Amino acid sequence: MSENEERKRTARERLQQERKRDQAREKRRRTLIVAAAVVGVLGLATVVGLIAANSGKDGDGPSQTGPLSAPSGAEGEEQLAIPVGASDAPSTLTVWEDFRCPACAQFENALRETIHELEKAGQIKTEYHLATLIDGNMGGTGSLRAANAAACAQDAGKFPEYHDVLFMNQPPEPDDAFADNDRLIELAGKVEGLDTPAFRSCVEDGKHDGWVKKSNEAFQKGGFRGTPTVQLNGESIFPTKGKEQISVANFKKWVEEANKGKKPGTQQPAAGVGGSAGASSP
Repeated sequence: MSENEERKRTARERLQQERKRDQAREKRRRTLIVAAAVVGVLGLATVVGLIAANSGKDGDGPSQTGPLSAPSGAEGEEQLAIPVGASDAPSTLTVWEDFRCPACAQFENALRETIHELEKAGQIKTEYHLATLIDGNMGGTGSLRAANAAACAQDAGKFPEYHDVLFMNQPPEPDDAFADNDRLIELAGKVEGLDTPAFRSCVEDGKHDGWVKKSNEAFQKGGFRGTPTVQLNGESIFPTKGKEQISVANFKKWVEEANKGKKPGTQQPAAGVGGSAGASSP
């Protein structure tokens, strides 16, 4: 090889390396944009648009028909809500989430302890609805697989703990790591008593896939802007309630105002159905 050709080859390699570094920097930049959305208060308004529903695009396949296998204890219209907390709590927190959604993880990481605190005190009942927007927008099946696994955890009475573990171990948005059932089963090991043959079979067989798809269809038809969609007694509180930005302090204040003069709930779910509990560290 001539000296001139060697210089050209070296230049091409250097250019390729620079491109790879630029791509890595851009990926880190996007991650930091999402991560910076929560600083002190839950300032997530800047990322809501990133997780918006992609009109007309759905990675979940055709509409689901026929009987669906809803997880144990599911409630609401068509049994699409997973309840956590006292059934007679004076206020209801409705949360639509996607386990691959970075803004959902930011919301959970900022308000998780407060939500559990209010659930245990009988102040709120949380109804979780699962969506698969990221699968539709970016490709892959991680949203679906993780939601199915969460429904399997609900069958085992471990939904709140596993839900928290999934968000605490969420991969970067472009990384479809949750599409791997082995990874989902591995994370179940962080929840005491969840990694059982029944749970593994439920995850590997996609027992609740049809139910998850039906839930995502309900989200798409609901006219919501994106995930997370969070409502307190039917009123939107994310990223703002009126002119007030959501934060831990404001969230507690809003619940207190909604519950004024009302008794806390006491009717906890039966054993084997979702309750309120914290998750182990990631």
